[in-house]
Amino acid sequence: MTEEILKAIPVFFSSALKFIFGPLEGYGLHLHFITTIISTVGGMMLSVIAFTYFGDWLRKGILKRFFQNKNRKMPTRRTAVLIRKYGLGGVAFLTPLFLTPIGGTIIAVGMGKPKNKIIVFMLISAIGWALVFTALIYGLGRLDVPEILK
Repeated sequence: MTEEILKAIPVFFSSALKFIFGPLEGYGLHLHFITTIISTVGGMMLSVIAFTYFGDWLRKGILKRFFQNKNRKMPTRRTAVLIRKYGLGGVAFLTPLFLTPIGGTIIAVGMGKPKNKIIVFMLISAIGWALVFTALIYGLGRLDVPEILK
């Protein structure tokens, strides 16, 4: 049990940075399927909660130093189209696929949505994509590739 928890810690932290790293690393470390899912979701939610509550501070304090030009708007054109077209649900859905948990959360916070709504949408997305990615990686990892090529 202790060994499983110790193996899950790097999965947790790597999922906080890039979602797909969690299932890949969980499979590589031979973690149990459920442990990989829980660690992956937990890692993403660590980033989501941290940047949801400290995102305003980061935007006002740190990013303001880099974007001092008043004429430049913060979101890029692609980000603005994404936000307008799909809303918070779309951003949450696309976060594990294309965005990092940090990037998706910063976009969601920038939309001005309530913090609890951001967390719920991101949690639903994290659970769904963790199930899909982990099942795919664990399923494809068990295939005997040389046998298939024959």
